[in-house]
Amino acid sequence: MTVMSGADILIKSLLAENVEVIFGYPGGKVIHIYDLLYECPIKHYLARHEQGAIHAADGYARSTGMVGVCIATSGPGATNLVTGLANAYMDSVPVVAFTGQVATSQIGKDSFQEADIKGITMPVTKHNYLVTDVNDLAKTIKDAFYIAKTGRPGPVLIDLPVDVVKAEAEYSYPAESDLPGYKPTYKGHSRQVKLAAEKINKAKKPVIFAGGGVIISEAAEELKELAWKGNIPVITSLMGLGSFPGDDQLSLGMPGMHGTRYANYAFCETDLIIAIGTRFDDRVTGRLDKFASQAEVIHIDIDPAEISKNVEILIPIVGDAKNIVRELLPLIKDKDRKEWLSQIDDWKKSHPLKYNNNADEILPQSVIESIYKITEGEALIVTEVGQHQMWAAQFYKYSKPRTFFSSGGLGTMGYGLPAAYGVQIGRPDKTVVNISGDGSFQMNLQELATISNYKIPVKTVILNNGTLGMVRQWQELFFEKRYSATMLDNPDFVKLAEAFGIFALRIVEKEDLLPALNKAFEYEGPVLLDIKVAQEENVFPMVPAGAGIKDMIGG
Repeated sequence: MTVMSGADILIKSLLAENVEVIFGYPGGKVIHIYDLLYECPIKHYLARHEQGAIHAADGYARSTGMVGVCIATSGPGATNLVTGLANAYMDSVPVVAFTGQVATSQIGKDSFQEADIKGITMPVTKHNYLVTDVNDLAKTIKDAFYIAKTGRPGPVLIDLPVDVVKAEAEYSYPAESDLPGYKPTYKGHSRQVKLAAEKINKAKKPVIFAGGGVIISEAAEELKELAWKGNIPVITSLMGLGSFPGDDQLSLGMPGMHGTRYANYAFCETDLIIAIGTRFDDRVTGRLDKFASQAEVIHIDIDPAEISKNVEILIPIVGDAKNIVRELLPLIKDKDRKEWLSQIDDWKKSHPLKYNNNADEILPQSVIESIYKITEGEALIVTEVGQHQMWAAQFYKYSKPRTFFSSGGLGTMGYGLPAAYGVQIGRPDKTVVNISGDGSFQMNLQELATISNYKIPVKTVILNNGTLGMVRQWQELFFEKRYSATMLDNPDFVKLAEAFGIFALRIVEKEDLLPALNKAFEYEGPVLLDIKVAQEENVFPMVPAGAGIKDMIGG
């Protein structure tokens, strides 16, 4: 065995985990690690804020299915990761974050740049560690990667005191993790699978509700086979977009607060919900006592804690979505379900997603549709959070997994720009588009420096309505247009992008939209488009807070 420092052990362990990319920001307590990164085969991307680093690692993980890795120094460097950890935790994203820490002898003494990051992040990580003995470091890293990527994925944090990083030990990387208390279930109970098949075969008006777990499990092909074989309509959650082709006749799109009317109507009329890898978030269900009142529910999920957490489940099946749907498929009978599909077709014809395309101003929905046409549905779409996020979910048709990336559970403004370059680094062969609002964009706009520095060809499209759009919409509809703290006095985004060395265009007139979009997507490097859109355009349909999902307004 070779004796080496904790910093060397960390690098060797990352190489053993086949880590190719790290996102981070240096500081005094991680300087020994950064010294080794100077000549390391692992590519390090310097974010301009630690929150940018972890969102980039998150985007990289979502786009590749691999574990994203980031690093920050102690104190404020570590605490700047908290939002990104919470974001990854809510959306089940495998990330391993390394933080520097003061020396073990100084912990608990309010030392310079000390923060109890283990305690702070306990509620927003799948697991976390404070390494106090360099001899434990290699095993800790092995276990952290195993925990992050298995079962229901999630973020894991490893806090590294500087004396542990400098200390020496014999290096031996474990071949596998041995965690007696952690045994994720992958295979579904065969009796439950048979009961589920019987229910599906008897159902007259079933729907499949597909979530992000379908994508994580790589179960999209099995989902399609199940839907097509049984002629079962598919509703996809925000995190599940792309798990089923959005242009398929069985696709109902997204449900809930800003879902399609026909998806919500289907939930209200169905007699059986087959939920796969989804958690029945409150934005989906609306008022629980009015959600799917006629339906029995089958719930397939790898996380037993999600079963009956929000919605009462008749048949729970704990395990991996891909394995369970594969086991289900031979038991499912071919059904035409003409009456049910006819009803859904009527809803689609009567209540399509639409907007006033004859408006004089540029409407944000038309921007999304134009991007869809220009990219032929093949772009990877990343969003910030707000109205633009919902329009991107509604008007771009996602046909493949890992093509839509957004902050779902936490709703993190500022996620999109750094996540987009993480996505692009993970998928360099693809066109990556960050659809942003002018409010969200300003949360992490410093990451334009990273995009420019590494020449990452992300296309950032700002739907600039001069407001914090989603909050303004609520103020318009429910607070008599009392626009308190939602009207923005924005900087010149074109000059800002140019200051970072990024090609930028401003679009004000409708006739200039398509030429500018074509120019942006033909350009080989990073681009920013500042598109002035109608200020009081709203996202519809909308389920008001506290209402049932059938009680939609607009749209």
